[in-house]
Amino acid sequence: MIRWIRQQLGFDPPHQSDTRTVYIANKFPQHGHYIPQRFADNRIISSKYTIWNFIPKNLFEQFRRIANFYFLIIFLVQLMIDTPTSPITSGLPLFFVITVTAIKQGYEDWLRHKADNEVNGAPVFVVRSGSLVQTRSKNIRVGDIVRVAKDETFPADLVLLSSDRAEGTCHITTASLDGETNLKTHYAVPETAVSQSVSRLESLQAVVECQQPEADLYRFVGRITVTQQGEEIVRPLGSENLLLRGARLKNTKEIFGVAVYTGMESKMALNYKCKSQKRSAVEKSMNTFLIIYLGILLFEAILSTILKYAWQAENKWDEPFYNQKTDQERNSSQILKFISDFLAFLVLYNFIIPISLYVTVELQKFLGSFFIGWDLDLYHEESDQKAQVNTSDLNEELGQVEYVFTDKTGTLTENEMQFRECSINGIKYQEINGKLVPEGMTEDSPDGSVPCLNGEEELFLKAVSLCHTVQISYDQTDGPGDPFSHANGFSPLMEYYASSPDEKALVEATKRMGVTFIGSHGEIMEIKTLGKAEKYKLLHILEFDANRRRMSVILQKPSGEKVLFTKGAESAVLPYTTSGEIDKTRVHVDEFALKGLRTLVVACRHFRLMLQDKVQETIESLRLAGIKVWVLTGDKHETAVSVSLSCGHFHRTMNILELVQQKSDSECAEQLRRLARRIKEDHVIQHGLVVDGASLSLALREHEKLFMEVCKNCSAVLCCRMAPLQKAKVVRLLKTSPEKPITLAIGDGANDVSMIQEAHVGIGRCRIGEDVACNSNILVYSLFEQLVHPHVLQSKPALYRDISKNSLLSFKTFLYWTFLGFCHAFVFFFGSYILMGEDTTLMGNGQMFGNWTFGTLVFTVMVITVTLKLALETHFWTWMNHFVTWGSIAFYFIFSLFYGGIIWPFLHTQDMYFVFVQLLSSGSAWFAIIIIIITCLFPDVIKKVFYRHLQPTSTQKSQFIEAYQGIGCVDSMCCFSEGQNACSRLGRLVERMMGRCDPARATRSWSDSDTFFSNDRSILTLSPMEVSHC
Repeated sequence: MIRWIRQQLGFDPPHQSDTRTVYIANKFPQHGHYIPQRFADNRIISSKYTIWNFIPKNLFEQFRRIANFYFLIIFLVQLMIDTPTSPITSGLPLFFVITVTAIKQGYEDWLRHKADNEVNGAPVFVVRSGSLVQTRSKNIRVGDIVRVAKDETFPADLVLLSSDRAEGTCHITTASLDGETNLKTHYAVPETAVSQSVSRLESLQAVVECQQPEADLYRFVGRITVTQQGEEIVRPLGSENLLLRGARLKNTKEIFGVAVYTGMESKMALNYKCKSQKRSAVEKSMNTFLIIYLGILLFEAILSTILKYAWQAENKWDEPFYNQKTDQERNSSQILKFISDFLAFLVLYNFIIPISLYVTVELQKFLGSFFIGWDLDLYHEESDQKAQVNTSDLNEELGQVEYVFTDKTGTLTENEMQFRECSINGIKYQEINGKLVPEGMTEDSPDGSVPCLNGEEELFLKAVSLCHTVQISYDQTDGPGDPFSHANGFSPLMEYYASSPDEKALVEATKRMGVTFIGSHGEIMEIKTLGKAEKYKLLHILEFDANRRRMSVILQKPSGEKVLFTKGAESAVLPYTTSGEIDKTRVHVDEFALKGLRTLVVACRHFRLMLQDKVQETIESLRLAGIKVWVLTGDKHETAVSVSLSCGHFHRTMNILELVQQKSDSECAEQLRRLARRIKEDHVIQHGLVVDGASLSLALREHEKLFMEVCKNCSAVLCCRMAPLQKAKVVRLLKTSPEKPITLAIGDGANDVSMIQEAHVGIGRCRIGEDVACNSNILVYSLFEQLVHPHVLQSKPALYRDISKNSLLSFKTFLYWTFLGFCHAFVFFFGSYILMGEDTTLMGNGQMFGNWTFGTLVFTVMVITVTLKLALETHFWTWMNHFVTWGSIAFYFIFSLFYGGIIWPFLHTQDMYFVFVQLLSSGSAWFAIIIIIITCLFPDVIKKVFYRHLQPTSTQKSQFIEAYQGIGCVDSMCCFSEGQNACSRLGRLVERMMGRCDPARATRSWSDSDTFFSNDRSILTLSPMEVSHC
């Protein structure tokens, strides 16, 4: 009964079957007791909060943080009992931290709402009541017939019903889903393909039965039943009939499709991982240290409470007459008195965990995110885009990454191919200025002249320009028109679309060399050879498949002669050739392959995938920095391995291991054991691992531990044919391994969203006077400190190892600084106590100091010592560091003089009146301040000098060379393009703030001949920067 009520209220949806039935145009059966299925609406929700749940949900998440919860408890204790300190001292900073964080997170979520509203409110056209009606995307329902025009994205997952083409085909790109810019062809079933008008679609009687939504982008199973003249015709549906949300219609005027998956049930949305709050390694370490300090605090409070009662138990410590307790106080519960005293000591000592530190950390994260956006090295000039920080909570995580997971298509590669070389009947050719030139010869014809082609060269170019399924788009026409009206073939508005980038690259290459593909209409294909038009009749196409590994077309020449053109992998073509220079061609294919080029054989043709700029150098730098790179891609095995080799992810000398095409658990387990033995036997050389999606599923099902053992012993891992959720699963597998490494994921498509969200760091292509004085200095230090020059970091990636694994905030470092803090506190207090003993007269008139003067002396020593200690730790000095460091000390003195030099009418007591002036007027006090500061800092200086000279780290060695060569830490900050964009103006502002650069000093270079790096092969030589660039 309860379950039925919940179902009626919509809280508990009824049990769903394994399939869904979609009535096209929502024409539900009129007979019987049909109960329509309930489907999700078409709204996309990527936001985390709503206007109703923001405050409670955000507060709940913030108080899950140990620090916030601790300070909340302290604040409540101060409200409940009579404590030595005001509740404002804890409540106000806590309120500030909570408010700033809530505003920051609310603003970030508002941006998500804004993006969602733009998507959900986008105009779309649907067929309703016999007409084409404009509505918003969020109003699309399952069963609606949706019209999509050229270059528009699909607003839901649609089964293609018809297009403007008679055969019912359309072409789409899925770049936003999987990074592929290739043109993909999709089909409508013949019975619906004829319904190209609204009236015919309105009369269409059809039902789609398909599987329930699933995240796999490449799988769709269903059937469509079309009723024509009382007869039911059933056709199967597959992935080639489904148009995915986020894909874009290309080279097709319009299509009509029926919505089968909408909103958060679309395949694109199902690949989103639920939003979770990510915590940085620094925050986790701080939480651990906070718990330790909390234990120390509890121990101090308990010990002090016990000592108080032990002290009061002696008769000689009778209470003075002015503090006598009442009878009610004397007769109150001893347990309650103990608890009250314990809480009072807890509040008194709570400053051992300073809330000001957390205020500083939050501000540093927030302001640090702006520095990332302002970084000129992260600015993309072509698109005029800067780096965008979606959350400032993870800034420091960028320095702790141990594993990088990257997509291939669009991230490592530009997803473009370019013609490089070819071999025609045993003779190698290159393209020079759009002309086909034999190897060893130079292009001697003047620019603009018509190139000359011999018979074999012309035949090769014709074969390449005709053996394909390329489509052409002419933007200046609204209708299909005459595809041959652009007969010159050189219109800049003509654009090729292909099902694979190699076909597009080949056709564009033949166009440059004089053989231009003009277009196709029905069975006619037209090319233009050196200005002469030729029409060929397409008799048959033999599509490429994994078994044949080649594609063929049968054509009829204008002369009536029939010809077969074939292209494919050399292993699928060369064995079937019977004439020509076969051996020479095979040698040339091997030579091209050794250059890292992908090869196809027609007569012969070669090109390669274009890598993103600096990919090889970047991957090598990451490897030297101790960061392992895993490539996770949906590409085929051959393509993925080829790119990994060409981009340096795999080395030619690396032993490539494979876990592919595994059919069963036992077979997979045996292969994993075989690989593990091989790695153990050949432990001297480096290994690379290739895994496909199907084998990965088997490995993670029963053999996760063995699989991880193999992966961790490999220098590079390549996972191909990966589904989006498999990418996230691999990242999660490594995240949760015993070592708990910090992970970073990079991607550029919707299929990478889950992986990016799962990783620790995600990058999509496409943060009273003494406290103020100290923490403002720490804030500036955290924002501007640079341990070494940026050029040194780029030339020596191994320096990254010095800060990886959170080493600068390790438990050992924590214990050292805690011990140092206790030592300094001991010297502060007892040093002041000894120098101001009971019989010591520090004033010239013989007057002695009291408790307030003593406390002020301790605080003065503390502020100066902490500031100077931070100055000792600072390596990179700018005018702002100097201003804040020395200004902090000056601010403390000025504030204390001002606060203690006036009688404040709103204060209940005037205990600090004239205390600071009295302290500074004593020469003995100044002597005590100097002695205590030197006592505190002298051991620190000795320790720093000792370790830097006897046990220097790689970073300290680099600092020594940097100081010796005289290079400035900001020399690179002024070397930017002086354009008229905002980044240039920002650059000039940074230059003025940080100090002018010296271009002459920026032309340093480091090599392996440098003193401290003679045995380190990871040093790269920097190219000098030209003075004119600064």
